[in-house]
Amino acid sequence: MNAEIKVEGGSAIISGPVNLQGAKVKASDLRAGASLIIAGLMAQGLTEITGVEHIDRGYSHIVEKLQGLGAQIWREKLTKEEMEQLKES
Repeated sequence: MNAEIKVEGGSAIISGPVNLQGAKVKASDLRAGASLIIAGLMAQGLTEITGVEHIDRGYSHIVEKLQGLGAQIWREKLTKEEMEQLKES
């Protein structure tokens, strides 16, 4: 997504301002997923997030709630080919 991030021990140092770029990303847990949604909404271009089951676990109806605030966010079903690719990654 073009962010400038440096990890030192248990901390992440993020330098900015940086224009984030949309990308294909994967939510590895609940908080990471929420962060990816925010970053995706701020990014230029399209951001595709997989691993949304983690987000759904902690945030019910998040898509509808964010749409109610004016966010351009939606869900799409994965094709069989995309499902296979995810399993292999």
